[in-house]
This record gives sequence, C-alpha cells and structure tokens, in this order.
Amino acid sequence: MAFDFEVRTKKDLLDAIQEFGIIPYFATSIPGFSLEDHCPPWVLFNDTPENTWEWKGPVIQEAKCAYGKFFEKKAAYVRQDLFLDLANYRRDGYDFDARYDDGLARFQDKQLFDLIEERAPVLSKALRKDGGYAYSGRWQKTDGKKGFDTSINRLQEQCYVIISDFVYTSDRYGNRRGWGVAEYSTPERFMGAAFSDHVYQRTPEESYCRLLEHLHGLFPGTSEKEFKKFLK
Repeated sequence: MAFDFEVRTKKDLLDAIQEFGIIPYFATSIPGFSLEDHCPPWVLFNDTPENTWEWKGPVIQEAKCAYGKFFEKKAAYVRQDLFLDLANYRRDGYDFDARYDDGLARFQDKQLFDLIEERAPVLSKALRKDGGYAYSGRWQKTDGKKGFDTSINRLQEQCYVIISDFVYTSDRYGNRRGWGVAEYSTPERFMGAAFSDHVYQRTPEESYCRLLEHLHGLFPGTSEKEFKKFLK
C-alpha cells in the first residue's frame, strides 16, 4: 500500500485518511509524507471555501479522526485505530493523572489539561481567557501567564489533547470572517468508548511495533531509523 494519492476534493481527503491512516498536513522528514505533497497548490490554499485549510473542521468531524500536532511539531490526521496505538505509545501507558502523580508531567501542563478536560470541547480563545494566559491577536491583547502554546503543543504530542474542530466567527451580517479558531478536546471526550475502552489494551511497545509496521507498509524503502525519528 504505497502512499500514493491526489487530493482535489474533500472526499478525496476523507478517502485518503481512511486508506492510509496517517496524513501529516505539511512536509515532514520523510519525503512525500504529507498532504502538501499530494494536492495541487490551489487546493491546499485558495480564496474560496474549497481548499484543504477550510476542510479541516468538517473532515475531523466526518472522519472522527484525531487531528493535532503529533509529529515533528506539525499537524496530522490520524485514523482512530492507529491513534489508539499512537496514544498508547506516546502516553507510555499512563493516563494524565497517573503521569502527573509520578512526576512525569509539568504543573503548567496539568493546569491546562484539567481545564480542557472539564470544558471540552473548548475554543482556544476561551482557554486562554479562562486559564489566565497572555493573549495577543489582531484585535486584542491581554496580559497573563505565558506558556500556553508550549503546553498545548506538548499535550498534543503526548496525545492527551486533540483538535476536534475549527470554528469560524461571523460579522453582524452573517458573513464568516478570519481563520477558524481551534477547538480542543480530549480523545476520550471526542471519540468516546471507542477510544477510552481500548487505548491501553496493548503494551506501549506493542503499539510502537504496530505503528512501525504500518509506516513500513506506506514507505517500504525508508529505514527504521527514519521512522523512529518521526515517531519519537
């Protein structure tokens, strides 16, 4: 099953996620392993709603896949069955509370995780405001705690938090404006029992081997060393 496809429509992207399981959005250390490499530039971004950037929220919702900064600090779509293994491997078999109790998680990460777990799904703007984080945007700037981006990215890398949608605001005439705002959730909340009842059913080592086997199937000419770097 070589990683070979072309995305021109939202259905193409949904089909690719279902077939290949892991699709990073932008170019990665593995040549050709991204959505960017498999769609024309005018489909990646354009001035209409018909482009991969605008499809992110609908695709996440329709595929019920995980989306977040999981690999090399870059976003990717991951099919549910593979995300079970990715989460088990990255979490090393720990739920977040157990990780924190064993001194393996930072206090600032726990503060943010608890807020997300309590309110999910929750928009990034609300998290910054309710968590007392500093915020600097086009129309607003506030003082507060630093480190939001570092913590939210680390929680995604560890697979405790995912992006469950992108929400757009509208002006008083009902016209959509700006970029979609990320909505965060936990996999347990977004995927329900399909995730929470199965995520720890294997050892982290077994999950890692399953991920390696899947990647070898997509890129048979790539070395295990490169896959290990990608998955770490």
